[in-house]
Amino acid sequence: MQQFKYLAPLTSAALLLALTLLRRYAIHQESPTTPSELSTSFYANTCPNFPQIARSVIRFEVANDSRSSASILKLHFRDCFAQGCDGSLLPQVGKERGDGRSTKGLKIINNIKRAVETSCPETVSCADILALSARESVIALGGPSWTVEFGRRDNPSSASVAAAVDAIPSPNLTATQLIESFQKRGLSKRDLVALSGGHSIGQAQCSTFSARLFNGTAGDSIDPALKSRLEKTCPPTALNRLNNLDPSPTTFDNLYFRAVQANQSLLFSDQQLLQSDLAGFVKEFANNQKAFFTAFANAMIKIGKLSPLTGGHGEIRASC
Repeated sequence: MQQFKYLAPLTSAALLLALTLLRRYAIHQESPTTPSELSTSFYANTCPNFPQIARSVIRFEVANDSRSSASILKLHFRDCFAQGCDGSLLPQVGKERGDGRSTKGLKIINNIKRAVETSCPETVSCADILALSARESVIALGGPSWTVEFGRRDNPSSASVAAAVDAIPSPNLTATQLIESFQKRGLSKRDLVALSGGHSIGQAQCSTFSARLFNGTAGDSIDPALKSRLEKTCPPTALNRLNNLDPSPTTFDNLYFRAVQANQSLLFSDQQLLQSDLAGFVKEFANNQKAFFTAFANAMIKIGKLSPLTGGHGEIRASC
């Protein structure tokens, strides 16, 4: 029996290891929109001034350049879409051609990070800073507020360049492709249309919609007068030129949806919102700004809960 002396302890240890691995796998496989360790009071004792610090920096930056709001909102959206709200997209910012506005947004996030580090060293993650900054950026231009929970940690590994490029739906996607992209992340058709309303602010380069001007895009219903005007302002030699995404690019409002209804969307993917059963949401939001604000806020809460790293996972970066 001597040869079996260590059999029971080894078996127990192996069982414990197996259970631990299974538990980690189960946690990883949880629904991406139901993290259990996020809380509005996460920094109440460790960094209570964090929200005020972020708000002050955002208001200052937006007052100097209103386009900053769209840059930060886009960064948060892309980070969460890439592989979860874990800050993994941020190290890739600036590596894409024509990504100047995202670079500007990252500089603002790092400005907040430095201010927060002075007050609360090694405490607040870049992912949480980005999530809160997105809300404050929308509020700064007259948009809705929503509850932001904290407790995200930063991914030690950055997203791949391919993931960074694919993190935001292409402006050339059809309605069917848009719906599929959002549903993969647990977002409904109503969420899709409401989040598209983020194009109420900011600008886009001619390169993002030039195909519908000169090559023609199947199923495109662009207003002929808008097409003619854009052909003059966006010749093939000026694809980096910027154009407003909606009639009031410095105010977060529902005019974007009225432009969609009039076939005056800058992007093909935005005009696709009139296809399928998405058009009903466009009509609702065009007629009722309060309904749009509520739907946008609810969708942003969902976005902020996409596969975050929490607890003992991830790290707190010194720089974003």
